[in-house]
Amino acid sequence: MNARCPFCGATVMPRSRFCPACGRALLSPPSSQRSTSPPAGANDPPIEGALANGKRLQISGDTLDLRELINVVESSVRWWQRGLSSSDAVTREQAARAIDDLSQIMRSLSQQLAQGRTTIRMTRRLPALRAFDVACPSCGNGNRAGARFCQRCGALLHTAPRYGVESVQSRALTFHIATRTDTGRVRQQNQDAVYAGDIDLPGQQKAYLCLVADGMGGAAAGEYASHLAADVSRAYLERESADHPPPTDEAWQALLRDAVRAANRQIYDAARTDTTRRGMGTTLTIALLVGNRLHIASVGDSRAYLLNLNGVTDDGAPSAQLTSDHSLVARLVDIGQLTPEQARTHPQRNILYRSIGTDPSVDVDTRSEALEPGDIVLLCSDGLVNHVSDEEIAQIALGEPDLDRATARLISLANERGGRDNISVVMVRVEGEIR
Repeated sequence: MNARCPFCGATVMPRSRFCPACGRALLSPPSSQRSTSPPAGANDPPIEGALANGKRLQISGDTLDLRELINVVESSVRWWQRGLSSSDAVTREQAARAIDDLSQIMRSLSQQLAQGRTTIRMTRRLPALRAFDVACPSCGNGNRAGARFCQRCGALLHTAPRYGVESVQSRALTFHIATRTDTGRVRQQNQDAVYAGDIDLPGQQKAYLCLVADGMGGAAAGEYASHLAADVSRAYLERESADHPPPTDEAWQALLRDAVRAANRQIYDAARTDTTRRGMGTTLTIALLVGNRLHIASVGDSRAYLLNLNGVTDDGAPSAQLTSDHSLVARLVDIGQLTPEQARTHPQRNILYRSIGTDPSVDVDTRSEALEPGDIVLLCSDGLVNHVSDEEIAQIALGEPDLDRATARLISLANERGGRDNISVVMVRVEGEIR
């Protein structure tokens, strides 16, 4: 049964969140919206938004649900329509351009739905990482299956057995870590949180924890959310791994998911009990380095990268993004509606459909990868990638031997190009010898 908008009286569908006539929210404002004010003018900090749980996208294999993606685009249109009534001409023009772009995307998706499609194939996926499974008998370096000569020392490799491959020799890895965060050139307060430290494990072993969180929901609330996410997840991991660390990659990933969900619950509860912090939330990306394994957990659009001059992907690329951005424009890039270059400057680039603390539960992306000497693990908030390309990040991170100087150069470059948001970077350089 259809309902009516309480503001203008127009007929609306039972589950609609916005009135199709006046564009006003039919329920209380989405708890995961980064701001409840209209789009900012040219001299104001950029407004960032996140969509409520009802707009979450479902990804199955290499496809996206077309109706859910249309819902997300429609919600963004309604959000930008408020900017058309702004007294600021720049804001009205920005909103009009955004609505025009989204309308074209909506038209394309609607035509595909009219043709009977219910899912749309993704054209962009995270790259397949290296599989260096053949050990060099001289230096112990890992090499790809089928390689004849070692990529590090050039020694002739043994012919790999027909069934299975030789295992890489164990390494004693060491980690050098640098962190840096900056308010940027536009915002008045830094709502990012960064952390790097070690966790004691049984047998005098250590795990190394790094994280980046990008808060949202107003200056004080966003800062509180990001720091609370960092503190809760860190304490949870320290407590739960102290006596019985997980024995497998899958178990470490489960622990990371539990830590992130613990942070989600605390932020969500705090937002509900304190009206000054209502609507707050944060992104959270965690890297946990244990032995020669890297474990990642991610919610939102703060990123993790793996870099190595010797290559980190099957095709030898020196850089790979390990996390998916839980944002509207990332999914539009996935299906070919936007290019990665367009996404970096798109007005909807900060509209999230998944974040920490904005809903009572949250889905957490996790993965585990092998580490090699020469690797660099890099975490960053979107304040960096909005101004600096992946290629430039890799060039500076791999070309600058001093980690502190590398993080400073990355943040300086983002500021030179506008510094519209807070900018945070954590870098870990992996070194090691054969045991």
